Amino acid sequence: MRALICGYYGEHNLGDDALLEVLLGQLPAGCQPVVTAHDQEQVRARFGVETTDRRRLGSVLAALGHCQGLVLGGGSLLQDATSFRSLLYYGALMLAARARGLPVLLWGQGLGPLRRRRSRLLARLLLSQANGISWRDQASARLAAGWGIVARQGSDPVWALPPQEWQGQGGPIILCWRPVASLDDRGWRLLLEAIDAVAERRDRPLHWLPFHRDQDSDLFAELDRRGLLSASLRRRSLVVQASTPEQATQQFQAASLVVAMRLHGLILAALAGSPCAALSYDPKVTAAAESLGCPCLDLGCLPNGESGADAEALAASWQGLVDQPPDQSRRERLRAETRVHAELLQRLQAMA
Repeated sequence: MRALICGYYGEHNLGDDALLEVLLGQLPAGCQPVVTAHDQEQVRARFGVETTDRRRLGSVLAALGHCQGLVLGGGSLLQDATSFRSLLYYGALMLAARARGLPVLLWGQGLGPLRRRRSRLLARLLLSQANGISWRDQASARLAAGWGIVARQGSDPVWALPPQEWQGQGGPIILCWRPVASLDDRGWRLLLEAIDAVAERRDRPLHWLPFHRDQDSDLFAELDRRGLLSASLRRRSLVVQASTPEQATQQFQAASLVVAMRLHGLILAALAGSPCAALSYDPKVTAAAESLGCPCLDLGCLPNGESGADAEALAASWQGLVDQPPDQSRRERLRAETRVHAELLQRLQAMA
């Protein structure tokens, strides 16, 4: 059978590349995927799959016409934080598949944010059309259950990737940071003063790893342009690149500490066995950090006291993590919880 695999693929985001890698590995034998992707050449070259242009709904619907199933794969696709049009896009695909009698699976999904009343009404309707669902977090499962849609919950599918042995004693500190609209210069200065202090005391280089090529790559230069980088931080900093999740994991494996804003940056760092801390711009990051048991600072609730004192407190919390790999029992539990997603996909051919 052929299945249309729909998600935020080919957008130069290592997290979504990792999701696609796991999903393709969990498809039942004999299932031929057709993947929606923006950079189709990149996805075809990396995964060896057939693709269609995810930004052209007509092309995606045409590809669906040659498939026997639809899988919405990973992330939070049913949300309106990006835009209400995004929710309409995925809704159109689900309804088109059901109109043709095709099975629709929601694999490893998060649900929301749904900020508009019409978004919640539409999402509730769409969930009722799904033939199978697996959730990646408790909050999504609870929201759907409140609407009468009960489905199994696991951890984020990326936890299914192979764990690695940490080798980062004495290594660099890696920052997996992204632009955040709610962070003003004061907020950035707090974070930068804190990480600068840790790097100075531990005498470690700082490696900035862009996780989303199109969004994160200019962050270091932008902060420098705004005059937020100290001379010592600028001297210690190096922007490094990873073109695949495996390359990112290798860099995390050699780090003495990873401070991550990106959800899947945090997960890959934990899979690498690295000491890690989270900076949360979104509840999904907070939930992942809580599941992992690592420190997490909510960027929407930054301290309002004296910047120097606040930065010192934050630096102290991070400094205690350097070269101290975490207990791996939580990581193994989260990896085991991904089985629900694999089991859902194994039902796909029987539904077609």
